[in-house]
Amino acid sequence: MAAPRPVYIGSAEKDDHADPKGEFLSGYHAGAVYELFGLKGVGVAKQPKIDQPVGHRIGYHIRTGKHDVTDFDWEQYLNFADRHLK
Repeated sequence: MAAPRPVYIGSAEKDDHADPKGEFLSGYHAGAVYELFGLKGVGVAKQPKIDQPVGHRIGYHIRTGKHDVTDFDWEQYLNFADRHLK
């Protein structure tokens, strides 16, 4: 169990084998557990637009492209870490 630890999920719009919609939904539904600790999860009920990160204690983004780790991904991971791991 990860709660109440910070968790970040990154998806890519053309990564069909990873199921981007399912990745978002896993973060969204995990939010109910985080709420037991008085924390906010992803904070939105619908998958966000491409390249627009969302989240609180659970962060999420879906970016353009296929399965990979890009500069955009790293920027989001590091921003999230800066907010939660100081």
